Amino acid sequence: MLSLTIPRAALRSAVAPRQFAAAAAASSVRYASTKSLTEAVAEIVPAKREQLAKLKSEHGDASLGDSKVSHLIGGMRGLKCMLWEGSVLDAEKGITFHGKSIPVCQKELPTAKDIGRPGKEMLPESMLWLLLTGKIPTAEEAKGLSQDLVSRAKLPNFVEKIIDSFPKSLHPMTQFSAAVSALNHDSKFAAAYNAGVKKTEYWQPTLEDSLDLIAKLPAIAARIYYNVFGKGDGKQAVDPNMDIVENFSHMLGYGNSEGLTDYLRLYVAVHSDHEGGNVSAHTAHLVGSALSDPYLAYAAALNGLAGPLHGLANQEVLNWSLELEKAVGSKPTDQQITDYLWDTLKSGRVVPGYGHAVLRQPDPRFTALSQYCDTRPELQESSIVQLVQRLSKLAPSVLKEHGKTKNPYPNVDAGSGCVLYTYGLDEFKFYTVLFGVARAYGALPQLVFDRILGLPIERPKSLSMNALEALLKK
Repeated sequence: MLSLTIPRAALRSAVAPRQFAAAAAASSVRYASTKSLTEAVAEIVPAKREQLAKLKSEHGDASLGDSKVSHLIGGMRGLKCMLWEGSVLDAEKGITFHGKSIPVCQKELPTAKDIGRPGKEMLPESMLWLLLTGKIPTAEEAKGLSQDLVSRAKLPNFVEKIIDSFPKSLHPMTQFSAAVSALNHDSKFAAAYNAGVKKTEYWQPTLEDSLDLIAKLPAIAARIYYNVFGKGDGKQAVDPNMDIVENFSHMLGYGNSEGLTDYLRLYVAVHSDHEGGNVSAHTAHLVGSALSDPYLAYAAALNGLAGPLHGLANQEVLNWSLELEKAVGSKPTDQQITDYLWDTLKSGRVVPGYGHAVLRQPDPRFTALSQYCDTRPELQESSIVQLVQRLSKLAPSVLKEHGKTKNPYPNVDAGSGCVLYTYGLDEFKFYTVLFGVARAYGALPQLVFDRILGLPIERPKSLSMNALEALLKK
């Protein structure tokens, strides 16, 4: 339900905060002697709040650098003005999750094999635990979280009916956002807020909503996939013995492909978080700062992700790569590829998949996905995968010589789509939906942190051009 539809005072006695907390704890799935994710997050709350209080009291007036006119009119690019706990993006080192690089995460986070499932890649459930707690889960904790998420994965009937009512011509991302918004009907945070939950306890129902939403996103995506493209089982059946991505792969109709299933685990994990300034993550944080529940906040984030300058980029890359393959053949020479790159640049177009707003080195996410291709014979034999990998070696020198690209190296979008295409998942309009399933693993934990720390509503100061000119004359 929307938190503003019912007067808060009228419901203040409906659900006592501690009754809610007890009910949430009782509903959590417990396994042997390991702690649940909720308990693991609760352990870090006092230290996080103390850290923020110390920063405020001791360094509140410290300068982080001057804001410039270029920040104001340039999309705030590079302006240090957000607190984001899960990940930090460095121009040279790339993304780290609580200080851990992608190669370190691949080495340390529990994998499908560690919880008894086919596959070797790190589990998105493991990444979720890391993003929420800053700690590596044990295999038992990862398995417990995986089973907890699977237990939450079933969609309410009314949401299924809403999705089924959409015309096939409606873009999958529009359907995705609308279905996520509809889940707000069952928001635990909205109910707890209306009942008068203490501000210091906001994080608990926010975490419950976030886990519920992350668990249900695959079923939403799969039902959209079935309705629009006619693929998958159409039932969104959930097997409690499978992990969340394995269930997703089966829902999409690719459950027999261990290669695609394991790739999707890696895809979701490395796409989960990319600091807070990107459009989708920032939107979730901004909308959530108004105390909108996680469903409303993430639905807004998905609308940002749907933009061609953000989540649609990977399909543009694949389109361009397929045009290249059509022009030069499946076994082109290096010179043919180089000539095509120059033809693209001289025509005034950019080479999609190259360059990044922050990075000045090859994107470690691209590296991880490319290395995955090296482990699978079917991907090594794919002409489009081979072409994308050759491009990653040839394009940087061309872009450097061209001289108009600050970062001539491949970003994650350069390589993510060709693997999906090779495995038969070739519906380009659906690619951003997959991105939307993944980004929730990073954006929603930050909502939990926002409420652990009691961050205020985001409200920057704006100026008109006339006001800016007047200010500059002073």
